[in-house]
Amino acid sequence: MIPRVLPETTINQTIADFLACLKETTFSGDIKGDIANRLIASTDNSIYQILPQAVIFPRTAEDIRKIFKLANKTEFETVTFSPRGGGTGTNGQSLSPSIIIDCSKYMNQVLELNVQEQWVKVQPGIILDQLNYILAEHNLFFAPSLAPSNRATIGGMINTDAAGKGSRIYGKTSDHILELSWVLSDSTLSSSSQVSRDDLDSLKQQNGKLGEIYKLIDIIVSEKAELIDNIFPKLTRFMTGYNLAKVYDETKNYFDLNRILAGSEGTLGIITEAKLNLTKIPKATQLLAIHYHNFDAALKDAANLLNYNPAAIETIDETILGLAKNDSIYQEVKNFIGDAQAINLVEFIEESDQEIEKQLRPLINQLENYKKPGIIGFYYTKKPEEIKQLWSLRKKGAALLGSMPGNRKPIAFIEDTAVSPKNLASYTREFQALLNSYNLNYAMFGHVDVGCLHVRPALDMKMPEDEKLIREISDQVVNLVRKYGGVIWGEHGKGFRSEYTPLFFGEELYQDLRKIKEVFDPDNKLNPGKIVIPYHSSDEIVKLESTLRGHFDRQVSQQFRKDYEAAFNCNGNGACFNFNPDEIICPSAKQTSDRIHSPKGRAMLLREWLRLLSKSKFQDSFDDSLPLPKKVWYTLEKWQGKEDFSHNVYEAMQGCLGCKGCVSQCPIHVDIPDLKSQFLERYHSRYLHSLRDYFMANIEQVVHYQSFAPNLCNSIVHNPLSKLFISKILNLVDIPLISSPTVRDKLPIKFNLETLENLSVEERKNSIILLQDAFTSFYESQLVIDTYNCLENLGYTVYIFPFFINGKTLHLKGFIDQFKIVIDQNIKKLKTVLDLDIPIIGIEPSITLTYRDEYSKMTNHQNSFNKVQLIQEFLVTQENKLPKIKSTHPYYLLGHCHEKSLAFNSEKQWQTVFNNMGISLNIVSVGCCGMAGMYGHEKEHYENSKGIYHSSWQQHLPEKMDDQSYYLVTGYSCRYQVKRLSGWKPQHPIQALKHLISFSKNNGS
Repeated sequence: MIPRVLPETTINQTIADFLACLKETTFSGDIKGDIANRLIASTDNSIYQILPQAVIFPRTAEDIRKIFKLANKTEFETVTFSPRGGGTGTNGQSLSPSIIIDCSKYMNQVLELNVQEQWVKVQPGIILDQLNYILAEHNLFFAPSLAPSNRATIGGMINTDAAGKGSRIYGKTSDHILELSWVLSDSTLSSSSQVSRDDLDSLKQQNGKLGEIYKLIDIIVSEKAELIDNIFPKLTRFMTGYNLAKVYDETKNYFDLNRILAGSEGTLGIITEAKLNLTKIPKATQLLAIHYHNFDAALKDAANLLNYNPAAIETIDETILGLAKNDSIYQEVKNFIGDAQAINLVEFIEESDQEIEKQLRPLINQLENYKKPGIIGFYYTKKPEEIKQLWSLRKKGAALLGSMPGNRKPIAFIEDTAVSPKNLASYTREFQALLNSYNLNYAMFGHVDVGCLHVRPALDMKMPEDEKLIREISDQVVNLVRKYGGVIWGEHGKGFRSEYTPLFFGEELYQDLRKIKEVFDPDNKLNPGKIVIPYHSSDEIVKLESTLRGHFDRQVSQQFRKDYEAAFNCNGNGACFNFNPDEIICPSAKQTSDRIHSPKGRAMLLREWLRLLSKSKFQDSFDDSLPLPKKVWYTLEKWQGKEDFSHNVYEAMQGCLGCKGCVSQCPIHVDIPDLKSQFLERYHSRYLHSLRDYFMANIEQVVHYQSFAPNLCNSIVHNPLSKLFISKILNLVDIPLISSPTVRDKLPIKFNLETLENLSVEERKNSIILLQDAFTSFYESQLVIDTYNCLENLGYTVYIFPFFINGKTLHLKGFIDQFKIVIDQNIKKLKTVLDLDIPIIGIEPSITLTYRDEYSKMTNHQNSFNKVQLIQEFLVTQENKLPKIKSTHPYYLLGHCHEKSLAFNSEKQWQTVFNNMGISLNIVSVGCCGMAGMYGHEKEHYENSKGIYHSSWQQHLPEKMDDQSYYLVTGYSCRYQVKRLSGWKPQHPIQALKHLISFSKNNGS
């Protein structure tokens, strides 16, 4: 039994008072001082963990002004603030021990779009991909292309002056800013844009803060122009933050204050709006993936590739390529990368394919006929889907590193150094020698066209000796990059590396940066300690040795770290913050806009819970003489509201749909449904399960019994009194009807082991064992019947295995011990047929894949369970058995989340099966349907379930009845959800095939 655990930290009284006062104003956003929200905001994609006192989610610019109006009262002068966007920063820029201002939840809209003039005005919380999705229909896009584009906010991009792929031609975020609106720490709302000399003189003469700002910066950039020119390196990836070199344009006709604000990491003002310049989408794009024997050869070749004037050159090393083989992305790109140990992705953009081909022909001729040492081949494509897939590999690169086996994981702390591209190969060799001297594994990738190299050494931050290497290696890399005339922060900002600022700006300009900070934020209320401190302040700059995640993780017992390893592998990359409703990760996070309900959020809460458990000493509140079991008393305490951090984790886990999207789309493969089951098992060692938990966990057995009298059971379950019980006691929205007639009524359960063992080799080739599952056999018996008939029509003898409980629902609800018993029983049932060399097929993906997922994790029979196949996995190997059918109307496939996550090729296999029969099948890109087995039936999740469905599935399904028969859905839950919310039931693909085959035979074709 677990103890009750309490969070160790409480809110500072001054901040508690501040939050209380803010609630009394007309502030319209959310104010969160609870431990769960604070924990989620305590990490980003860096090595640091800083617990804030609160997180505030404003809805408007006026909300932000209200925050600072209150904060400027004497009693709140010590309260400070840090802005946060997508939480993708690798250097802790948005981490703060005080209050986080997060604009991503509400301030995320397009405010105005001018297509003719090619600009857009947005709020800071809008996500890059979200913006570009809106712009795409107008043939426009916002040019900076970031790896985390599906969760990086525009505000975050401005604050780090983000660049990404293609910066050689498109530049950085600051190159596309037309106007910014921002709130100063004194609550002044200001705006800035590029102004002429005459306008600058006028701005300098105005009274107040804005006039002082313009005066000071004009003095610095005018009087120290020569010093600035000498110190700032002539690189595409120059020094971000307070960019003195770009305030005046080259002809000095314009003054641009936004060059100071961009990259300032929220230390000068809080961005509330941004007017951005847009770029036309290129008419033609082509990509070369050049294969190399090693990373060094790829780097050396980059200088040669620049001669062909590509839009971008990106390098990926052997470490990332190796890790990609265990990720879903590999199935998409394996034919494009071959046996390469390193690749250069070389992209060309022009107005026409002909122009690119003219540009590319000399390079391709060289690759085909005059291969250089180190080059082993290449792949050339102009297909948009293939280009997208190859760039997805590059985008996943950094995140994939978290899946490296072992306790040492590649981490970000020296990962965005930049030197001149001509020096990159020599610089990299010295860099590698430095890391090799410490016997460290590491990965390298990056934007070699601009000399920006991403390097992540593998360290275990739980080990104090590895922690010391952060300082030791960083100092040496700083010296090395200065030797080559580069910068240590070429892309990802300063954050906790701010202490190196004087070394690159020089002492004189460093003091000028401090003066700029002071004129904007004299009281150091905005992200204090980052970049610089105000000129007259005695505050300190942040240090590399600030609180690391490893400080917390090392407090967790080794056994817990082993049991919940996936939670500790989460490196904070935030891939689960993906905004796209048509991608399967993570529906609860998308629908709620609450990062507690993301895989990263749940992993974070789980780690803290395990840390508290590791430190706690169980003290029983009740003695053994009590008349009721202790678990009852503890549950009563829970109902009375007695605090226990376990309840915070429980609430977060209850929001998980169990869709398994995180298993494949999280680059670290953090399996939250599995962690949820483990957590629930321990949680319910102290607190009672609900009656609904017992009912849902044992639903397979229940519906099996009901199937013997389906009509009677349906009438009993669906009478008004039963419905009231289901709604009020079980807290369920609805329960499906039992099918009638049943599988037993319609099909021969002709299963005899001795018969199977005596089959000849030829007979076995034409035989199939069909496994039943509770959901199709008892809720959709017609599907089982159609599957049987379809396979028989194809010439197979189908042996239906008698129904047995799979146990999936037990696992979902945390009844692990019972689940293990079921597994042991089923192993005994299945082992008799697993070695018969007869295909074993299941219909329902979530049940069929349980054998290969949860069963394999809990037994020593992994290879045996791999023999249990999905229907399409079998049919795709049987092309000679599939008849050719004339069908002019295309079909459309919507896949189940489990299939897409655990069987990467599942949809394409269906497509191949249909194509082999002469039928067109289009794969529809959809996210989760929102049902996910039990989730959509549970009353507290019903509205979210509908919202998830409407955001993706409903957008892709036909309204016309004549078209509905051409939409095929593989998952039982998904079909039920469509029936429930759209009023019609899609077919399973096997039902469409059965109909087509029967129709073809009847018509003699």
